[in-house]
Amino acid sequence: MPTQKTLKAILTIALLGVLLLQACGGQPTAAPPATQPPSAPATEAPAQPAQPAETTVPQEPSAGMERRGVLRVAMQPLYQTDPALMQSDPEIFALNHIFDYLVDVTPENRIVQRLAKSWTVSEDGLTYVFQLEEGVTFHDGSPLTAADVVWTFDRLRNPDSGYPTANLYANIDTIEATGDLEVTFKLKQSNPFFLFDLSDNHAGILKANTQEPTNFNGTGPFKVVEYSPEDRLVLQANENYFVEGQPKLEGVEVIFFSDLTAMVAALRGGQVDLVLNLSTDLYKSLQGEAGITLIDAATNEFDVIRIRSDRAPGNDVRVIQALKLGLDRDAIYQLVMEGFGRIGRDSPIGPMFTNYYSEEFPLPKKDVEAAKKLLAEAGYPNGFSIDLHTPDTRDRPELAVVLKNQWAEIGVDVNTFIEPESVYYGENGWLEVDLGITSWGSRPYPQFYLDVMLKCGAVWNESRFCDEEFDRLATLAGSTLNEEERVQAYKDIQRILIERGPIIVPYFYTQLAAIRSNFQGFVLKSFPGRSDLRTVFLQE
Repeated sequence: MPTQKTLKAILTIALLGVLLLQACGGQPTAAPPATQPPSAPATEAPAQPAQPAETTVPQEPSAGMERRGVLRVAMQPLYQTDPALMQSDPEIFALNHIFDYLVDVTPENRIVQRLAKSWTVSEDGLTYVFQLEEGVTFHDGSPLTAADVVWTFDRLRNPDSGYPTANLYANIDTIEATGDLEVTFKLKQSNPFFLFDLSDNHAGILKANTQEPTNFNGTGPFKVVEYSPEDRLVLQANENYFVEGQPKLEGVEVIFFSDLTAMVAALRGGQVDLVLNLSTDLYKSLQGEAGITLIDAATNEFDVIRIRSDRAPGNDVRVIQALKLGLDRDAIYQLVMEGFGRIGRDSPIGPMFTNYYSEEFPLPKKDVEAAKKLLAEAGYPNGFSIDLHTPDTRDRPELAVVLKNQWAEIGVDVNTFIEPESVYYGENGWLEVDLGITSWGSRPYPQFYLDVMLKCGAVWNESRFCDEEFDRLATLAGSTLNEEERVQAYKDIQRILIERGPIIVPYFYTQLAAIRSNFQGFVLKSFPGRSDLRTVFLQE
């Protein structure tokens, strides 16, 4: 039997071949498009499973220490600067430091204050009243008021806006400024995850009636002093930030790279201080590197392999079942993840959600003959040919090669198209192709994925999955205040997706990053773009 090292070498050679073919084919190279305190709150959302503690450096600067140091972060360029449309890690990273959220989520999956200092929830779960922090100002000097919060969320929930949050906030009945610094939300039906919804990646608070939402006028810990779309984003500390003693850095410089390998080379060479979203190979290559601290965090981030279920060949459940039977999941995990992360179970409800995750229902084991039989019954006795599209980021190109090789055994001829993110997530991209690999970032609760990815007609239902039983259970799980009822609904949802869902979730990621060791206090979040630099400082 070939060793793991040998298999990895074979895979690398195959991947290089695919990349060369794509290069010769003239794939576009444009960048990704537009397509993530003080006192305890009065009321929190239902307790969520805690995430394993991320790596953090415990040292703190001494009291009264002046801001010191500029952290240089390597990232891909921004392609959206409107908070309502931002979605990539670099974009969310910028939003998270230029703007503020109403509430935030800790690395341990707890809701905490950001602009809201406290809140109360009615017994029926339909009314949420928030008290805002006093003395908060936008970067242009104007004060934050309740009207700004109302305007921001009315904008995000506008059904005519085309924003991805319109569905997410469709359950809001009214939002009112019930005081200068008091906001009241009323829901149409109860939603136990509503506080998590308010912390959605897009929900940075804008000034009311903002005409140019791309002008970076937030209340956040850093202000934009320079933005060159092709080169960098330069931020400086907001001297009037409402949280005392924050931020601890003088500034942040986000330097744009198109290639992860180049980011790591810049880290080694001292040109940058922080790199997020490392691949397993690059992370391992930095082990033992002097002056660099490696960081990992368990996540619910996953890649989903999905086939369009509204047209041939994916509109026959036997084809979907055959594709699942054609995979050796352990081999995929070892070859692509190399021991990091966790094996997936064809559902976005991952092991991080300990209250809801289930291994009760068996995954199909690889069975080439059974897969061929199902394909023949579906009208494909000689198999079929299909194009597989994937972004060129992280470990996805390697996954594409593994899929191509494994599915060849059941007669499915896969043509791989490894594309820049701008192409994959662009017009006529991921939402249109028959077969694709899409990355879904880590979220603090599972309902998000069901509502935007898998319900009939959901805004990002890339597989066009539409199942009456699934929708009934997903609606129940997202509205009931009975935890036992929700747990059972999530279990049944996992069964349905294993049996007939047009998606394959091969693994969940461990998030990997590296930072220069003279910067302290950094905590890597499951969604890297939401990692918080407010408490990072330069240790001399």
